[in-house]
Formats: sequence, structure tokens, C-alpha cells
Amino acid sequence: MEPKKTHREVKNPQMNARLLADFMAASDISRGTIIRKAKYQPLAPIVQHDEAKPIVSNFLRGAGGDVAILSGKAQTIRDRLADSDFDRLRFDYNADYIDRFATTFDKFEMPKADFLPGKSLTLGLNGVKVPVEVNLRLRRLTTTNKVRVGIAALRYAKGKALSPEVAHWHAALLYGALGEIGSDDGAEAELKLCLALDVWTGTTHAAPGDSITRFKNMKAACTGIVERWPNISPPANAVL
Repeated sequence: MEPKKTHREVKNPQMNARLLADFMAASDISRGTIIRKAKYQPLAPIVQHDEAKPIVSNFLRGAGGDVAILSGKAQTIRDRLADSDFDRLRFDYNADYIDRFATTFDKFEMPKADFLPGKSLTLGLNGVKVPVEVNLRLRRLTTTNKVRVGIAALRYAKGKALSPEVAHWHAALLYGALGEIGSDDGAEAELKLCLALDVWTGTTHAAPGDSITRFKNMKAACTGIVERWPNISPPANAVL
């Protein structure tokens, strides 16, 4: 009997925006681990925060409100009957996410702008497919009636603050992504509207002033990822 497969191999270079930001801030040794994580994906279900993120982003779009509503939504998820241990874990993780946001929401320093629903996108950076999760779109009018836009991504690690350096790389990627896809109405991306939002601490990380340079460096790094991709070996004990 053949051993049960544990991972699937992604044949073509692919790394989502979150991992790419981690990669840019990582040491050379850690970068190899991150590429391996992107190339060999576990087949076992992974807990996602798919329910929590829309609730959090909708609350942000409402520019505030009664956090008791958040607590109620978290409790509703937590009280669900689970058909499996994995479902129980998924419900609890999503509820924890919402509960944490309820305690950190008032710490966020959000720019003055209209908050709109997010729409994720995919970039092609020098041969690497880069899916970009967008939880919010931001839009504002300047005093001269010019449109400025941005996008925001939620980041969350339970019990751990997001590294400012990782956050700056992630926000810079968001800023660069808008430059890559362009805008039909001539709107320009704005640094202070491109945000990595740390849910654990309630910290707003805007794209730094050197975001254009950072985005160029990410493209260069993607060239290196393409070169390394074929030579990255599977994790120890992985069955493909």
C-alpha cells in the first residue's frame, strides 16, 4: 500500500503577497524555507480566517460602531456545533480573530478616505505568480478634486505583533500592485492609503516613502525565486 500523500508540488513559481513580504524581510536561510513552503503545500486542511476577515473589513468600512456587535458575531461562530475537530478549531480561530479585533480596533490610525469592499488581484512579477489579498479599497478626493486610491490587507498572528519591516514590505507591495494594474479613471495610488493592518496590535502600517524602490527590489527577488524554484527540495518526510 502506497503511503498517503502529504504535500502537493506547485510546478510554476508562485508566492502570495503575504509570503513575499515575509521573504523580503527574511535572512538567506529563512528565504529558502519560505520558498519551500510556497512550492510544497500541505494537503491537510489548514485553518483559515475566511469568516473573520469579511466581518472585520465590513466593520472598518462602517468607520466604527458598537464593538459589542463584533463580540456577538464571534460568540455566534464559537457556539456552532462542529462536525469534526477541524471544524471546531476553525470556528474557535475565527472567533478569536474577531474578539481580538474588538479589543484593538480603536488603536488603528486610519486615513481619512472612503472605505470600499476589497477585490483581490494577481500580479505577475518577473515569472512569479503573486496572488494579492485585498481586504479593503480606499479612495479620497484631494482639495483639487484629484482621486487618490489605495488598498489594505489584514495581517494577524495570534500572540505576535507584525514586524514593522515585514509590514513595510507588504504595504509597499500593495502600492506597487496598484501601479502595475493601473486605473481606468486615472486615479493615482497614494502611499498613505496602502496599508498593512496588524489586527493583533491594532497598528496601521502605511507604505513607506521608498516603496517604489522596494517594489523594484521585489521584482528582482522574484527573478531569483524563479532561478531557485527547480532546485528547492521537498520538506523532510514529505510524500508527494
